[in-house]
Amino acid sequence: MGSDRMRRVDEAIREVIGEAVAAELKDPRVGFVTVTDVRTSADLRHARVYVSVLGDESERQASLDGLRSAHGFLQARVSSELRLRRTPELIFNYDDTTDKAMRVGELLDAELPRRDALVGERATADGTGSAS
Repeated sequence: MGSDRMRRVDEAIREVIGEAVAAELKDPRVGFVTVTDVRTSADLRHARVYVSVLGDESERQASLDGLRSAHGFLQARVSSELRLRRTPELIFNYDDTTDKAMRVGELLDAELPRRDALVGERATADGTGSAS
């Protein structure tokens, strides 16, 4: 039961922060940011907010700096929107899941021609003709 409640709290915090970043945050350092996940500690003292940022490393760092600077504003938004006994301290982290997925895609794309060539060689060696 506790984990279901935590999942709902995490989702509510993610929605509030996501809306605030998209509509209300005016810091020019914060670029195209998506709040991807929130993980709140069991005692609600801390919430790790994972974000993805469209752009290069410098834009990513600038956006994280802007989010960390807006920490008080965003925490106040969470406090005003959600009725929690304790408002967690927000800790912003870059979510590198998209980067990892893109890297896996690149590796697979590089391997496919090699795999297709091996399949074709085996088919020819087996006398089965061309591989389709």
